[in-house]
Amino acid sequence: MTARSHSVPLVLTEEVQEALAAGQAVVALESSIIAQGMPHPTNIETALKVEETIRQRGAVPATTALLDGKIRVGLSAGEIERLGTAKDAVKVGRRDLARALVTKAAGGTTVSATSTIAALAGIRTFATGGIGGVHRGWTGHLDVSADLRAIAMARVTVVCSGAKAFLDLPATLEVLESLAVAVVGFRTDVFPSFYSRETDLALEHRADSAEEIARQMACQDQLGLPEGMVVVNPIPADAEIPRAEIEGLIERALREAEEQGIAGKAVTPFVLERVKQLSGGRSLAANVALVVNNAQVAADIAVAYSKLAAGGA
Repeated sequence: MTARSHSVPLVLTEEVQEALAAGQAVVALESSIIAQGMPHPTNIETALKVEETIRQRGAVPATTALLDGKIRVGLSAGEIERLGTAKDAVKVGRRDLARALVTKAAGGTTVSATSTIAALAGIRTFATGGIGGVHRGWTGHLDVSADLRAIAMARVTVVCSGAKAFLDLPATLEVLESLAVAVVGFRTDVFPSFYSRETDLALEHRADSAEEIARQMACQDQLGLPEGMVVVNPIPADAEIPRAEIEGLIERALREAEEQGIAGKAVTPFVLERVKQLSGGRSLAANVALVVNNAQVAADIAVAYSKLAAGGA
């Protein structure tokens, strides 16, 4: 591996570096899902499956993480295993990047950190499960994920299945609008809620092909707009958990988190784990399915965008 620059401790694999230099499609991936978001060995199995899915669609995967005092863009299978089994891996958001580098902590990158890293590396497309957002009860206790502002600051297209289902989804959409972040439904007219395909939140914009998304990205480049874009891709129908069913489990998990004094970055992994237990593992299976599906769509968008950048149709 070779450091991308002397000023930023950014290390790209040879595969990622060559793909970017050649103008080929590259898809950034977060690693908090490996370090904190899923149990072992599902975390490692899913990470490897997502990477393979992206390669099968003609793009290069670039899983981001912090290891040995460096920002890594692209990991080997052994490094994914290392991160997925590390007991001391920290959850790294945008605000934590410098601290994790100084302390040389092993870190799983969140959406906010990965968006930032992708922008530094020159990667335009990023696949994840669900973005963070405005937490429920924000009027009494303001809790807004750094993901939203980070996406607004990085010209990166984030493909996700909406925001995490336990968030205040209408408020999350409002904040994205205030930050001038375009939210586009991929073959959907509504904002999905992670485990579920349907909500009552209508979207203003819909795209029915990866090529249409790529053209919007290229137009954004021409306009010089710095904001990223959020592409919401519903979970596959055969993997979803109906909204009415999952909502009761989420509310119970959130009550338990409050009763136990769990707050901040610890809320997401706690709620995901508790919902998995309460659903008999169905929520984890749904999470895996939607992440893989989002990787497919992100790879298709990245390939279409690379063709546009090369002057193709």
